[in-house]
Amino acid sequence: MSSDNKANFSGVTGTVTSTEQIVPKADFSGVTGTVTSTEEIVGEQQYTVQKGDSLSRIAKNLLGDANAWKRIFEANRDVLDNPDKIFPGQVLKVPPREG
Repeated sequence: MSSDNKANFSGVTGTVTSTEQIVPKADFSGVTGTVTSTEEIVGEQQYTVQKGDSLSRIAKNLLGDANAWKRIFEANRDVLDNPDKIFPGQVLKVPPREG
């Protein structure tokens, strides 16, 4: 086979166009943020758990009712998964006395 039969692509050119839009990057340099809360904490106190404490003992001593342990547990759901598992040094929120 002779080299004269090869296709000659030396004069071929190509162009690629796109319909994609070029969007400038967003400028967030002047953005600020604040967080405000409508939560009002009145009379709430904190208690540091001591060795031998239980939620019912804390409730009896601070709220005057051992059955108020459930209120302490609910106020601390962010740090407590089990009301029977508290440990010395843990800081708990204690809701205000009722009535």
